[in-house]
Amino acid sequence: MYLLTRERGGSSLASLKAEPFCYNSINKIQGWHVALIDLFEIKKQYDIKLLLDGVDFHLNEGERVAVVGPNGCGKSTLLKIALGEEEPTEGKRIVNRAIQVEMLAQQPSFDPSLTVRDAVLNELTELRAAQQEHAKLSLEVAEDFENRDLLAKFEKITAYLDHHNAWNLDDKIERVLQEFKLKTYEHRLVVSLSGGEQRRVALASLILKKPDVLLLDEPTNHLDVYMVEFLEEMLLKEKFTLLFISHDRHFIDTISTRVVEVDNQQLVSYKGGYRDYLEQKEARMKSLAKAHENLLRLLKQEEEWLGKSVRAREKRNQGRKARVFKLREQAKKNPTLIRKMQVELEREKHSWKGEKGLSRRKMLFEIEHLYYSIADKNLIEDFSARILQRDKIAIVGINGAGKSTLLKLLLGRLKADSGKIKKGDFSIGYFDQHREMLNDEHTLIETFCPNGGDHVDVQGKHMHVFAYLKSFLFPEEYLTKKVGQLSGGEKNRVALALLFTKQVECLILDEPTNDLDIQTITILEEKLITFPGAVLFVSHDRYFIDKIASKLFIFKGNGLVEESYQSYTEYLEIEKEIRELGELEKAFAAEPVKEERAKIKKQTKLSYKEQRDFDTLPDEIEALEKEIETLNRCLADPECYREKGLNTLSEELAELEKVYEEKSDRYLEILEIYENLSE
Repeated sequence: MYLLTRERGGSSLASLKAEPFCYNSINKIQGWHVALIDLFEIKKQYDIKLLLDGVDFHLNEGERVAVVGPNGCGKSTLLKIALGEEEPTEGKRIVNRAIQVEMLAQQPSFDPSLTVRDAVLNELTELRAAQQEHAKLSLEVAEDFENRDLLAKFEKITAYLDHHNAWNLDDKIERVLQEFKLKTYEHRLVVSLSGGEQRRVALASLILKKPDVLLLDEPTNHLDVYMVEFLEEMLLKEKFTLLFISHDRHFIDTISTRVVEVDNQQLVSYKGGYRDYLEQKEARMKSLAKAHENLLRLLKQEEEWLGKSVRAREKRNQGRKARVFKLREQAKKNPTLIRKMQVELEREKHSWKGEKGLSRRKMLFEIEHLYYSIADKNLIEDFSARILQRDKIAIVGINGAGKSTLLKLLLGRLKADSGKIKKGDFSIGYFDQHREMLNDEHTLIETFCPNGGDHVDVQGKHMHVFAYLKSFLFPEEYLTKKVGQLSGGEKNRVALALLFTKQVECLILDEPTNDLDIQTITILEEKLITFPGAVLFVSHDRYFIDKIASKLFIFKGNGLVEESYQSYTEYLEIEKEIRELGELEKAFAAEPVKEERAKIKKQTKLSYKEQRDFDTLPDEIEALEKEIETLNRCLADPECYREKGLNTLSEELAELEKVYEEKSDRYLEILEIYENLSE
């Protein structure tokens, strides 16, 4: 039984009705929507602090809803109320009892006797039991195929396994353990892992289990960029229904179908991803009071930057897909073309896009043949680089590869095994996750004005401390609060605000966006973009890196550090293409072996559906490419997009891109089957 709700104009519930429906049956009937979770007139108050005031929220099947807003506004509380873990002060939560709602805990708890693999398997007992039941019923149906009761049971268990995509569960377990870097720990007791690693185990279990509704609070924390890309792939491919909190704007833009902002104890809903949220919020802000001018300015800057970035990325993705198609055909005749393209892409990864000739900028650091290892593990091996005045360098790569170690070597807090770091004469401002520059016993006014007074100097401006802290979203009453009374996110904001009051020529930042909300990250980005000195920072936030960095130091593992001048998103796309080419090369190399094995058991022809798709998809893909090209031309022509509407064109392009991606993947899949058919 599903609960049906009807909404009028996106406002509160107009009427409520319960009707029986088959699982995954009907999503919309004359304006009605299948709602998996409904919250009505929710009010939540802690003592005198009001977080939510009479809000309605409805989560429909297939939606992926991102919840955004400042730290402490009630985002996590909303998720806990949706889960049923926390009761609202007032209001009602209605959830169909037949559905399974689960949430990724911030601090998961495990049976202390379980290994990592056992902990994952422990969450999949129902799916494994369903697989066994399906195998048993398959045999019974084969013997008694006219038994209606038996067929009904068989169809029900088949639908259940289809919904959870649990047919190849063992393969999926292996891949998830591998991608989340848990394979090496699979036989270790799960409780012996770090907090971040335990969260990855819990996340892996939930992805494999695929509950009807999955709630995630900052799922990308403790994941490196490759793990985040895998998580995105799984959430989209497996068609999860999601309610999630994240400050990772790239993740939100990739995953969400709707963004809900907690704003002044109310919920404001925006259709689409992060880019759509920015456009719609800007339109909303324009209709409000002049007090929002500063926020509107930041939103406009963000929207313009993202628009350029997304259009460029879409164009590159189309090119990459086209190259893969073309190469597959050509490589049949000449496999050396694969290697040639790999070499060209490697060269593109490191191509220089900056100033030509000798730079006259001041040298800050010169790194020569640097080596550093710990416990027989190579973190940095023969790394050389120069860091100049005004460089904006992101230090990126897999977890545990030595990114923060490089910062400490530059600061002189660690000593290299060999090699040299030559440091010029300049001052450094350092931010780390331990917030060592803060004293918990000091108030904010004492922190910023240790010698008395109420003014601070910020990059040449003499400002009242309240006016300055207001730009970091602190209300006036916080001036007399002690640092020790603040939350982790608030302490990070204080530490970053304090950093910009120092007269320094170089900022070194270790994960500066951790525990920050999106609004604060946007403020930080503006400060860093206008900062006149050099910035070196470690981050996994692709969106933040793309906006700030002009150069990358990429830690690949085993001591290898690469240097690149691409945007991080572009670098990752090229890297992905190189991986695909490597897999293609292996496939061609293994073909003679495949043919020998195929004699045992091999598909001899395409199925009817595969043959139909094989014949029709190339023309459909070509037609889509032309439509996409036409829309891109229109988006680049002000006269055209003004006539047709920028939002309409963007939505149409996004839809075409999605269809193009699906059809391209399907064609490549069938092409691979076709190439492996027996002669």
